[in-house]
Amino acid sequence: MLVLMLVAATTLQPCLFASARQLCRTHMVRTGKVFHVRQQIQGDQLYFSSMTSHLIKHPCKKNIALYLGRRLFFTRDNFRSSLLPLSIPTSMKAGLPEVTSAHIAGSVLLLVVSRKVYIYNYEANYWNTSIGIEHPVSHVSGDNCCYSGHPFCVDISNSVFAYLHGDQISQTNIYFSNNGGFRYQKFAYEKQAELVGSLGGIFYFHSLSQVGLLLIDQGKARFSYSEHPLNFSFGLPFDYNGTLNILITPGQKGILIFWFERSLLLSRNSGQLVYPVQVKEGPHTLLSSISEANVTIYSVAANEYELAVLTRENNLYYGSLGILSTSLIKFTGQNIWSQEAALMFTDVGRVEILVPLSDPVFPAFDFEKCPVNIQAILMDPQLQVDVCKVELLQGEFDNKMYTIDMNSELELTALMIPRPGMSLVPLAMVSNPHSLGLQAVIYEDGYTYDGNTRHRLNISLRQQHHWGRADPNFTSSIKRPTGSTITLDIANKEISCVDLKPLTALISVGCDQEKKIVIQNEISACYNGILDPVGLQDNYSYVIERDAYDPNFQGQKASEDLVVHYHYEKLGCPHLVYYNTPWKPVVELWREGKFQEVIQAEFVLLEVNGLFTYTYSLTANTALCRSQPQNWTTIMSDAGDKGLFSWNRENYVSCHDPDNNAPLMWPDVPYQILGGPTANKVIFEQRNGIYIFYISIVDPYYSYCHLETTFSVYVYGAFPLSVIPTAVIIIPLVVMLLSVWLVYAIPKLLHTEKGLRFKSFWAQLCRRCRKACFRGGN
Repeated sequence: MLVLMLVAATTLQPCLFASARQLCRTHMVRTGKVFHVRQQIQGDQLYFSSMTSHLIKHPCKKNIALYLGRRLFFTRDNFRSSLLPLSIPTSMKAGLPEVTSAHIAGSVLLLVVSRKVYIYNYEANYWNTSIGIEHPVSHVSGDNCCYSGHPFCVDISNSVFAYLHGDQISQTNIYFSNNGGFRYQKFAYEKQAELVGSLGGIFYFHSLSQVGLLLIDQGKARFSYSEHPLNFSFGLPFDYNGTLNILITPGQKGILIFWFERSLLLSRNSGQLVYPVQVKEGPHTLLSSISEANVTIYSVAANEYELAVLTRENNLYYGSLGILSTSLIKFTGQNIWSQEAALMFTDVGRVEILVPLSDPVFPAFDFEKCPVNIQAILMDPQLQVDVCKVELLQGEFDNKMYTIDMNSELELTALMIPRPGMSLVPLAMVSNPHSLGLQAVIYEDGYTYDGNTRHRLNISLRQQHHWGRADPNFTSSIKRPTGSTITLDIANKEISCVDLKPLTALISVGCDQEKKIVIQNEISACYNGILDPVGLQDNYSYVIERDAYDPNFQGQKASEDLVVHYHYEKLGCPHLVYYNTPWKPVVELWREGKFQEVIQAEFVLLEVNGLFTYTYSLTANTALCRSQPQNWTTIMSDAGDKGLFSWNRENYVSCHDPDNNAPLMWPDVPYQILGGPTANKVIFEQRNGIYIFYISIVDPYYSYCHLETTFSVYVYGAFPLSVIPTAVIIIPLVVMLLSVWLVYAIPKLLHTEKGLRFKSFWAQLCRRCRKACFRGGN
């Protein structure tokens, strides 16, 4: 057997100079070609529809990238080895292998081939077709979250749109996937039928918690947004010349880059404001846009903090995506452009120009690389770049993710040290001010060893609603979980501050996964000896009478008794409750194993086995409801496939809400919501036994989490109901009580005047009877 050994061969090639300054030194990557073993390309070889080359890098997995040009190349080692062109298996029946759009979503590569979406799982090495798309599409769009495995972050990476670019918006079909592009469903965009123009793209702006739809009409473009408060207006219009490529920079900061051969535009707020990027042609020349530079853009690359542009005129432009402004500086001096060239960032301040090279012998392509060290070039005195005035910008929150739940607050701290004799102005900015508000305080915090002043910045983050400083028409809906990024940078930072990147953190304004609820159980049935904990753990079971439960939760009697197996590991020992005392569970909030507070918010209960031998102390009328309150019957009828226990914060509507227009038609029905503004309690009927309750916090303003759990109670003290008819018991009881009264009352009555006359009457009557009887005997 011939063993194929991969040996990397690096060939240095001399650079061609356009001036005395050299931008980079090229080298060629060539591997796996020692032995003359020809690899075969399987399937149909893919190619990119655009006349320019594109390169897509995975923002989280830095070594994964996709090159799109006359051929496609997919790498898992950052093009450090020779590669075969990417091909799609003939079994996919893709037809014309033309790729119009691509996106890397997690561990899969999404490609639009012949107006269909195909999936290439590069980890498992298999192809598949997306499910649910019924109409032709040309593009896919998505984002990747690299902070953590938090559900909020996972949802970002799994959200993908598929659409047909250039189609009329009013009638186009848009598809959305929430599982990374495997399965799609039609996306309903509100008031889509009323929009005028063609579709330029649809994107999920997670930094703003909005879906943005790009409308193109008569050479102008603008964004429409899906959620309050931006859904009542459009973004500012901007020139749309040609077909703009739209690049969403990594990090969920809301930075968009729009580019074509003669146009380069930038937005820092998810398309609400789009403007041209300024260009510095020299120390004293500043152009308002790249179109004034009379160059042709060929490739654009960006990371979280930087932007690079390659032109056909062998120019390389570089800029920092600053918090206030972005301008490009021009580098020249070398023939760096070719028809197959593409740009990519390999690290902060490191740009690489990549060119695939065909091999006359082997089908695998080699790669010519030209790495550019931006920091080294900026040190050239001819560029006259100002020295960075900041020595240190540091914060523990950088590149991390945090969660702010309802009524919560987050404190962040950063340290800044300017160069000697310099002053600085720090700027903290959130990408979604409609949801997240901030307050910052800066103060001096001592000195360094060389006498520089240390500055400390404290940032307080809270929901915009709770700051009390924003108009309700500016804030997003408090009921809806949202997201935002917080970025700390230095105002008008010099372009020479390449290694001094901004500090960024992702904030999820939503459910804190560390929260849970616990039912207080100070007095249990085991503690009082009513139940044996050992017996409860030994496959304990109990019987619910058929007259006491309904398996359909409609309050109707069942046809047979129910045997319930008690799960001690989950429920523990039941809480002890006296049947004749109104009762309400004490619900505690815990976070990361620590007690936080006793919950006073509204919640609901339901016995999981269908027991209906309990009611509530209040009715809709005595609970002072303005409208008809919800109950478990109405919730279950509306739940459909969502399950029985579907009453939560998302579908709860308070009957005390003035905006609730449901009329109060049945004021005497039991009010089934506990906690909150009422003193409602549970009242048990005359039945002893175990109840297992499901509890759910339904107050939408307490937490974004679905706080729910199950617990058990043991009701005691109820005497068994008699099976003898009531009349059979009452009549003998009345006779017995009357006899006792007569035994007591008659002797006492005989000693009174009336009693003596009564006694004399009966004595005389007896004597007469005896005389009559005596005479009759003779």
